[in-house]
Amino acid sequence: MTIPVIDPFNITTDPNLSFLTAALNPITAQQELTKNLPQPLQKSNLCAIRVIRHKPGRRCLIEYNLTHPNHSTIPITLLGKVRAKGTDFKSYQLNQTLWQKGFTDNSNDGISIPEPIAVIPDFQMWLQRKVPGVTATKLLPQPQGITLAKRIAEAIHKLHQAKIPPQRCHTIADELRILHERLPLVSQLKPQWETRLKQILAACDRVAAITPEPQLLGIHRDFYPDQILIDNNRLYLLDLDLYCQGNPGLDIGNFIGHITEQSLRTLGNSEALVDRENALAERFIQLAGEALRPAIQSYTTLTLVRHIYISTQFPDRCQFTESLLELCEQRLK
Repeated sequence: MTIPVIDPFNITTDPNLSFLTAALNPITAQQELTKNLPQPLQKSNLCAIRVIRHKPGRRCLIEYNLTHPNHSTIPITLLGKVRAKGTDFKSYQLNQTLWQKGFTDNSNDGISIPEPIAVIPDFQMWLQRKVPGVTATKLLPQPQGITLAKRIAEAIHKLHQAKIPPQRCHTIADELRILHERLPLVSQLKPQWETRLKQILAACDRVAAITPEPQLLGIHRDFYPDQILIDNNRLYLLDLDLYCQGNPGLDIGNFIGHITEQSLRTLGNSEALVDRENALAERFIQLAGEALRPAIQSYTTLTLVRHIYISTQFPDRCQFTESLLELCEQRLK
């Protein structure tokens, strides 16, 4: 039987990912899957390979579709996460620990992560089971968006309370460093905004200086609506690759900043989903404490400032760059 291999990105031409030729070869891929998968899956048969994401020079995501001879009508889909700089053993181990700490598919609170399955060192890859669901990006604007926002707050709080020791740290100083690196690049594209962008950076410095740093915990650090999948009443937290020690308010502020940007870009009004933003923040504060409110507000603003730069990296978002600039100026007055 011919096993289809779909690679719209032509990743084997990426010099940093050329080793993935073997990962896209059905014979080699089947051999490595058989060798590395846990016992219940070792007899699975590979039936399709698809590259579904590629960040040139850095990483990619490969989907393996399998069938099991004892359950041939039930497909199994595994997602292989690949890094050019080497296998991400830390993320695999983090996900394994979370799975063992109550983030399984049948957890009573309905908050899970996709099951970590195995590591394939020769492909610089670790595998997790693909889960069904719709992203929060699509569901938050819907009628049940407020209820969903509260559950998202509960999901990220559960992650913070897992208290798995991170191996790296991210502070508000790191956020500022990123902004001071990125906004000058916007000035190069739009020299007429140079003074305004410098004023925004100076205001961000002032915001950071007065933002209290509560107890640092293990945080997601890249938490936004696409990182939540909803399958009926179950929420899945995705992509914990940047997990680190940080301010829990960062995760909520980052998430709210993305909702605000989404509202501006897709609904024409930055406050169109403010009731969802408020529901998320208030439920999180109920769980984590009032002391985090200032950090949530600060990180929301810093996230929106970062979106000024992000908007210049996508052709369909460039038209919103000045609107984001104006929004940030208003928030930083």
